[in-house]
Amino acid sequence: MVKKNDNEEILVVQAIGKSLKSSPQKTNLVLGLIRGLKVEKAINNLLFSKRRISGEVLKILKSAISNAENNHQLDIDKLFVKEASVGKSMVLKRFRPRARGRAGKILKTFSRIRILVQEREELEEKKTVNKKMKEDNGTKN
Repeated sequence: MVKKNDNEEILVVQAIGKSLKSSPQKTNLVLGLIRGLKVEKAINNLLFSKRRISGEVLKILKSAISNAENNHQLDIDKLFVKEASVGKSMVLKRFRPRARGRAGKILKTFSRIRILVQEREELEEKKTVNKKMKEDNGTKN
């Protein structure tokens, strides 16, 4: 996927995982750990996460990295996670018997994950760090 920005082409590479057996709410907690991080640090966070879905998210992230490397010849060391989003996939509906002839509904939800990675130049990172340091100079202004 190519996005244009001020006469420059910025390459954004994606990987999608469909029908993962975990609710979107639980999956979003794991994706929150890796949003905006460099790829190397994101992989470490997922490796040491105790959540069951983190292994599947790791596979999707590695797929996005290999797509960037093999299909678009991007440098792995400069990649970062631009976006990590989760959405609803299918829902299995099951019922359990309850008292007085009633039925209790059980929804087994599935997730759909989309991870976007982008190459970031080191100069841009240093500029943003310098701006943050200038803004936070300890005064009350």
